[in-house]
Amino acid sequence: MRPALLPDPVGLKFVPLEAPPDWDAEFGFTGPLELEIGSGAGGHALEYCRRNPGVRFVAFEWRKKYARDTQMRGEKAGLKNLRVIESDARFVVPRIFAPGSLDVIHLQFPDPWWKRSHAKRAVVQPDFAKLMLGLLKPGGRFDMRTDVQDRALAMLEILEGAGFHNPLGAGVFHPYDPEEVPSTRERRYLSSGEPVYRARLVKAAP
Repeated sequence: MRPALLPDPVGLKFVPLEAPPDWDAEFGFTGPLELEIGSGAGGHALEYCRRNPGVRFVAFEWRKKYARDTQMRGEKAGLKNLRVIESDARFVVPRIFAPGSLDVIHLQFPDPWWKRSHAKRAVVQPDFAKLMLGLLKPGGRFDMRTDVQDRALAMLEILEGAGFHNPLGAGVFHPYDPEEVPSTRERRYLSSGEPVYRARLVKAAP
């Protein structure tokens, strides 16, 4: 069931910024800074923040219903380490995160954009992949999951081509790790036995 549209926007103060904010001041504590692009219904973001209270987690979701609902549920759960921004990550992320500032980037089940004419809307494009690589710290991780095999192969090729290192070897997907936090959609696939394609890539140290 889709949530109702709550009246108060979330994260809009970050959208017009031309430089990164003081994330230490924003969260009130220091710690790893992580980004989720397209948090959807918020299942992954909420559980991840609950399990990792020392992580500062910024989740982007352009669908207002989901973004506002996720922030509201996080506040009700007492999560101090979650910020949700209702905006398109492609246009805001380059301005609010400094190069080498992120510890992890999460991409959970991005829209596959089935129509060829819509392919340019996909998040993982060569230029954006290079940008994400630049935003990660050396040793930082890019965690991607999708249920669409051909999109998974295409994204993995783009990411590896941009310079991400695949510890398992080029073109190889990662097996399921029970210690990982699944998204709402991934939990559904796990229960039904449907395949999920996972890549855990890293930014190699210079």
